[in-house]
Amino acid sequence: MSQPPRVALVTGAGSGIGRAAALALRDAGWHVVIVGRRAEALQQTVERAGAGATRLLPVSADVGDPVAVKLPFDAAVAEFGRLDLVFNNAGSGAPAVPLEDLSFEQWKKVVDVNLTGAFLCTQQAFRIMKSQSPRGGRIINNGSISAHAPRPFTAPYTATKHAITGLTKSTSLDGRAYGIACGQIDIGNAATEMTERMAAGILQANGQTMVEPRMDVRHVADAVVHMASLPLEANVLFMTVMATDMPYVGRG
Repeated sequence: MSQPPRVALVTGAGSGIGRAAALALRDAGWHVVIVGRRAEALQQTVERAGAGATRLLPVSADVGDPVAVKLPFDAAVAEFGRLDLVFNNAGSGAPAVPLEDLSFEQWKKVVDVNLTGAFLCTQQAFRIMKSQSPRGGRIINNGSISAHAPRPFTAPYTATKHAITGLTKSTSLDGRAYGIACGQIDIGNAATEMTERMAAGILQANGQTMVEPRMDVRHVADAVVHMASLPLEANVLFMTVMATDMPYVGRG
C-alpha cells in the first residue's frame, strides 16, 4: 500500500528562497501550501510549477498577524488532511541606516515578520502535528549567517536571526514528546532578488564596498528538501549553505 503524499507549508513563497524551496519540494512529490502576503506573487510561483501546479495551494496571509496566520494552516488540513513540514522562511530587513536612526516602526516590522511570524507558525504547526495520525512532523527555520557575522547597519535583521537559533533549539526540545523535529538552515549569499545588490558591491565592516560571490538558489532548495526528507528519527539541527568564496570566515 503506497504512502500518502507528504504535505508541506512554506512561508515567503512568493519569491526567492521560499519560491525555490516550494518548487523543489513539489518536484520531490510533496503537496505544498505556499504562503505570502502578495497573492500575485504566489500566483507567479504556481505558474512556474507548470504541470505540477495542482500540488501547490496558494494562501495569502501575514504570518506576523496572530489571526491571519491560522488561515494557511487551516487550509492545509482542509485540503490535504495533515501537515508534515513547515519551512519558516518569510523574512524582512530594515533600511541600512545607523542603528540610532532606525524608527521603532522599522524595528517592529522586522521583528513581526522574522521572529514573531516564525513563532506563530510554529505554534500552529504544533497544534496540528501533535494531534494528527500518524503524529509528528518537522519544522525548518531559515536562519542566517548574519546572526554569527553581522553586516553593518543590520541590527533588526541580525537580532531576529540570532533569536531564531533560540527558537530552533526550544522547538526541537519541546517537540520531542510529540515526534516533532526542528532544524535550522543558515544561508549565505543565495542568488535571489534580495542579494542582487551584492553583485554590484555591498558595504563591508571595514567601510569598503566589495562585490561578493553568490550561489545558485537551487542549492538552498536542495538542502531544504534533504532536511525535509529525513525520517523523523533523524534531524539536521543546524546546516550552513553558503557561496564558497563569500567573506564570512577569516578576515575577508
